[in-house]
Amino acid sequence: MKATIWHNPKCGTSRKTLAILENLSKVELTVVEYLKEPPTADKLRQLYTDAGIVPNEGLRLRGTDAEERGLPDADAESVLAAMVADPILINRPLVETEKGVRLCRPQDTVLEIL
Repeated sequence: MKATIWHNPKCGTSRKTLAILENLSKVELTVVEYLKEPPTADKLRQLYTDAGIVPNEGLRLRGTDAEERGLPDADAESVLAAMVADPILINRPLVETEKGVRLCRPQDTVLEIL
């Protein structure tokens, strides 16, 4: 099985999710450090759609200025544009497999798509 994780190595939940994936021999893993290689708005839109959430639900509030910018109440396209321009606003980790996409908070959520 192939899996892609949009990962931030400074995030404990992201590191724990990555460890789960790395410990499974059946997973061919791609790690994308999204702060260095931000996804496009189209890719984010697809990830959130496949996860069954809206972009606002994938918005990172803690440690960002998202609330001051009014992003929690903004329309989806404005949130996506802000995430692309400032990827720290993307909550993590997102994991994509052929079984779906999950925002893996908590990290065990990844098991739903393995």
